[in-house]
Amino acid sequence: MSAGGASAATRRTVAFLRRFVRPHILALTAPLRRLQALIETLSPERRAPFAPQIPGDWNPASGDSAVATLFYLHGGAFLIGSPRLFRYASRAFARAGFDVFAPAYRLAPEHVFPAALEDVLRAYRTFTEARPGPFVIVGDSAGGGLAVSLMLRIREEGLRPPVAAALSSPWVDLAGTGASMRENESRDPLFTRKDILLGARAVLGRQSARNPLASPIYADLSRLPPMLVHVGADEVLRDDSTRLVARARQAGVDAQLEIWPCAPHAWQLMSFLPEARQSRAKAIEFLKTRLAQAPSNAAG
Repeated sequence: MSAGGASAATRRTVAFLRRFVRPHILALTAPLRRLQALIETLSPERRAPFAPQIPGDWNPASGDSAVATLFYLHGGAFLIGSPRLFRYASRAFARAGFDVFAPAYRLAPEHVFPAALEDVLRAYRTFTEARPGPFVIVGDSAGGGLAVSLMLRIREEGLRPPVAAALSSPWVDLAGTGASMRENESRDPLFTRKDILLGARAVLGRQSARNPLASPIYADLSRLPPMLVHVGADEVLRDDSTRLVARARQAGVDAQLEIWPCAPHAWQLMSFLPEARQSRAKAIEFLKTRLAQAPSNAAG
């Protein structure tokens, strides 16, 4: 658990979200999609030059050489979001010395599970075939859960595995069975249990919420790469993270968990918060430490 209490900026942000955003969260999908379309119109797509057939956003590392290729999987409940909408997050990792690629994936409800997983798996396979050197994965919210599902498919297919993964508030249980779904329902500044379950139904279509690739909390997590997980103490999704780390450890995975007081869901994306910068710095340190410890064959 992170030390100390929440910053004044975080407390003010939580109060704002609870009063003005949470009551309208389900109605925000359509206007956010319109905003996303506008941002994409103003921000041309930048595909990786060595894999132009893969849609997404390429942000090469600042400086002379990259420490690794970082796959960034954005969140948005599988209903909104795009690599260009979250380009600012990718750039933060590029400034830290990573070549960053955020693959585009199809969104629900137009494209239900496993569309997003198929898209990011194709992108990862293509990149590892085209590019030498180590890979790491970062994912937030739905992208965090998608990152775990992707690592499961990488393991199944025998692809070059990432050296490590850093996950922020990962959504790994679309069935919503964690105790925090009820315990934190009045404290979470963004979501209720009903919000989560309605979103999951839009994503799953006819698939079961306990499908281990849709909800990797139910999967065999053995032989996954080391992972760092950050989550807010008051999130309804808190126990997605606590149970993911516990199950990963039981399976022999090097998994670390930090629970941050008061922090809202996926606060790392709120760059104006001190805790966002602190969490991102810890993720970068974790990834670079695991890269330094990785055997030479991780380079592919």
